[in-house]
Amino acid sequence: MNAVYLLIGLGLGLGLVIGIFSRIFRSQTDARTAQVEELLPGTNCGACGFAGCADCARALIRGDATPGVCPLAATEQLQKIADLLGLSIGDRLKKVAVVRCGGDNNLAKWGGHYNGVADCRSANLVENGPKLCKYGCLGLGTCARVCPFDAIETTPAGLAVVHPDICTGCGKCLPACPRNLIELVPATAPIHNLCHSPDKASLKRTYCQVSCIACRKCVNTAEEGQMIMDGFLARVNYDNPPSPGIADVCPTGCLRPAPEPLNPLTAAP
Repeated sequence: MNAVYLLIGLGLGLGLVIGIFSRIFRSQTDARTAQVEELLPGTNCGACGFAGCADCARALIRGDATPGVCPLAATEQLQKIADLLGLSIGDRLKKVAVVRCGGDNNLAKWGGHYNGVADCRSANLVENGPKLCKYGCLGLGTCARVCPFDAIETTPAGLAVVHPDICTGCGKCLPACPRNLIELVPATAPIHNLCHSPDKASLKRTYCQVSCIACRKCVNTAEEGQMIMDGFLARVNYDNPPSPGIADVCPTGCLRPAPEPLNPLTAAP
């Protein structure tokens, strides 16, 4: 019986100690947290840069962010959050993902046939993938499978493309690509260079018809600073992009207006 009484005493004592410590060290929850979280979309996409809507709500209450950080919520909802917390909505710069490759099965050459798991990361481990361009899209849809909004699809011609009207810019597709082809850019960007290869033009010509050959025609045609040469690759300055019409001067077609590469491609394999 002594053992029973001892166990009961220990249980009561530990319970008392736990109760005291929980009162002393418990975190104070702001009553507004639930209200703000309810006004957020609840998708937990991470596009705001925080770990879900609950974390975003806490950041808003702390003053570490403005409501405009959420790209999904309607302006009306954001205004309600701003009014509740005494904040301004802040800047809303929506970003979308772009797959920086235009070399589908008809335009880019393959050095072999991959017959393994339909996963870009797995294929890339086998001799850096079957595509001769080591910087091109492998088209096995790994990025599409991790997208929580079904904003990415793989075309019949073996190329991943993004639907900008569905993409939220959450960025979950970026680490899924083993070749780092996906980039978040302003949704208003009018033009993209869909070549990501830093190889010399003489080598790029051997494996892809739509590669950037560093001819500098776009740089010379655009206004100063709109197109930037990065080694053997021309890049769009998204802070000051050129008009879509500049794509006409590109001899290979790697420079394309935004609506074309971001819409589903219809080319057959």
